[in-house]
Parts: sequence; structure tokens; C-alpha cells
Amino acid sequence: MEEVILITVGTPGAIPGKGDTKPIDLTINACPLYFVRSIQKSQSKAQGAKLEKIKAIGARFVLLRPAGYPLKSAFQEHPVVSDPRLFQRYAQEQWYGEKLYSGCYLFDSRLYPDYAFQVVKVHPRSSVMGAKTTIKVEQKEKQRDKVAYDVRFEDIVGQETAKRKVKIVQRFLAEPEKFGRWAPKNILFYGLSGTGKTMIAKALSVETGVPMLAVKSTSLIGEFVGEGSRQIHSLYEKAEGMAPCIVFIDELDAIALDRRYQDLRGDVSEIVNSLLTEMDGISARKGVCTIAATNQIEVLDASVRSRFEEEIEFKLPDQAGRLTLLEKNAATIPVEMEGVDLQEIARLTEGFSGRDLVEKVLKAALHHAIMDETKITQKHLEDTISRARKHYPQAPKEMFS
Repeated sequence: MEEVILITVGTPGAIPGKGDTKPIDLTINACPLYFVRSIQKSQSKAQGAKLEKIKAIGARFVLLRPAGYPLKSAFQEHPVVSDPRLFQRYAQEQWYGEKLYSGCYLFDSRLYPDYAFQVVKVHPRSSVMGAKTTIKVEQKEKQRDKVAYDVRFEDIVGQETAKRKVKIVQRFLAEPEKFGRWAPKNILFYGLSGTGKTMIAKALSVETGVPMLAVKSTSLIGEFVGEGSRQIHSLYEKAEGMAPCIVFIDELDAIALDRRYQDLRGDVSEIVNSLLTEMDGISARKGVCTIAATNQIEVLDASVRSRFEEEIEFKLPDQAGRLTLLEKNAATIPVEMEGVDLQEIARLTEGFSGRDLVEKVLKAALHHAIMDETKITQKHLEDTISRARKHYPQAPKEMFS
């Protein structure tokens, strides 16, 4: 049985308390020794360093389970053991002399700082990591990511052109191996806010039964140089592992601004370059389709826009579409309506998006009816329309000319 010699170094004037241990490299006669610096409780001040030899049993076998990082982030890199024998050597050197018991954690301090492995089993039960310890890592069975949305194409009113065009992506995600180089890789949704761009993407995920990684462009902007670029590549690596998969990037204009004004957003130039690399297919992410959405297609950089094979426009609903939206959502409203003419409301709401009709008209009228302790009336709805018609200042037209 392997024996590991631990030499404890007591530090003069140390504050009493339960000590953390930290390895100190030392070689005597070409033989490596493992030192542990510990803080011990003491009633009197130590006059000098005290060396104490302790014999510990080296573990024969230890089973580790990847536990992840102490803090969670959407773009963390999770290491995968590619070569078990190489990882065993890596672990033995890094955690040599560490006390092992079921349930304890071992933290990586080299390639993936602070990434934790939990000890599942160890034999003998109370032992330490030794040079002859056999190390195994649990391999979890890959589980298919579940689709988390509940919206379908039939639930979306209008946008028939968009529904027809996304059938290309639907067919690809159903049979990605048949398309090869003809696969639809990059699709751009554009149109006014609230017209259903995100809903169509969610419905596409549900109809095809594939997961969708949805991110806001602003969340890709990191605090440090290189962080945003790493997040983009991590996002696509994750999508490749879940393939077939949809990567949905909302508010694309927040990072893909026209390069003539790139000085205004120089902090995101590396993110754009990384995104272009992924969209160009240099890394050949099989089974991954990128769908981006923007409210302002005219301000996108030409190089970014050129990467999209298809641009799908989302338009405001016409009067018939607005009436259908109002009727469908009014049927589920929790307060009774009295004397309401939804056809007239549909006529008065020209220029309203689907979201405006639900949030600014129906929901606002509901809130006012509750405050008045009455049923929802035509006056409630008409008042909310007048309040919703606010004129917001527009950016100068010459800014992007």
C-alpha cells in the first residue's frame, strides 16, 4: 500500500483557526515531497517553524463526478476528459496529497480554474491522493435537450409569408444530413417590434422538436477584452453538441452596427468578427441554424447582412388581422366585457403591432376596469388607444444616410 508523507509547516504568529491547506513544492535528494501549510489553534505564540511528519495512506481508487463552477453563467466552458490516462496523470500531480473522502470537492487550478470535481467513491475510505491512485471520471449519458416553448404556428395570427419561408428551416432541421452544403445556415428576421419575430422562432423550435439557444446581443458584450469573442464560440460549441439546434440572436443591430459608425461601438468589433467566423461556416457546425432578429435592418453592417441567405420581413397586421388578434385574446381576458365593439377597435388601431394590441390596449383596459371595479367597456378600450398613440422622437434621417 502506498504511503504519502505530509510535512506540516506551522507558521509563526499565525492566527488561530481552522486552516486551509496549500501545497508547497520542495525536492530533497531529487525526491519530491509534499508540504502543507496549515493554521493550527494554539494557546501561545510559536517561536519558530515546526516540522511534523505524518504518514497517510494513498488511495487505490477514486471516482470523480464533474460538478461545475461555483457560479453559473450561460457561456461557461465545461471541460471534457478526452484521454483518461492523461487526465489521471494530470490529476495525480495537481491533487497529490489532498485528503479524499466521499462528497468532498477537488478544484482545478490550472486549465479550468475553480472547476470542481466531486469525489463519489474512494478506497480506502479515508486516504489521500497518491502517485499510484487510479482515477476515473463519471461519464453522464447524453440527454436530449427538451423544447421549452409552447407556441405553435397555428397560434400566431398573420405573418403567412414568414411562416411559409421558415418551412425551409423546418425541413432542414428535420433532416439535416440530406442538405449538405445546401443547408439554410443563416436567416434574418426583420420588422417592427412586436410583430412576432421571436414567436415564429419559438414555434419553429416546437414544430421541429429541436432545442433553441436564444440570446440577446447585449448579453454577448463582455467586461474584458476577448470575453465577448469567447462567449460567441462557446455558444456555437454548445449548439453543435445539441445539434440539430437553432441559435436565435435577438437585437442584432446592438452589435452589428454599420462599420461607418463602428467607432461608436468599438467594444463590440471582436464580437462581430467572431460571429462572422461562425456564420461563414469555417468551423463547419453541422446541424446548427442561426436566426437573427432586428428592428432596424437599415443600420446593419453590409458584411454582416451579406451572410444571411434569406431575409424575412415581418409586417404590421391589417384590419382583419387586428380583429382576429383582438378576438382571440379577448376570449381569455379574466373580466367580462360589456358593450364592446372589437371591429371598431380594430379600425381605430391602425399601425399597432400584435404586442401593442395585447399589452397597450387589452391589458391596459383590464387594469383600468379593475381599478374602477366595473366591466370592461368600449370607453376603457378607446381611452387606452389614445394613451398608446404617443409620438416618440426619431433619430435624424441623415445619421445613417
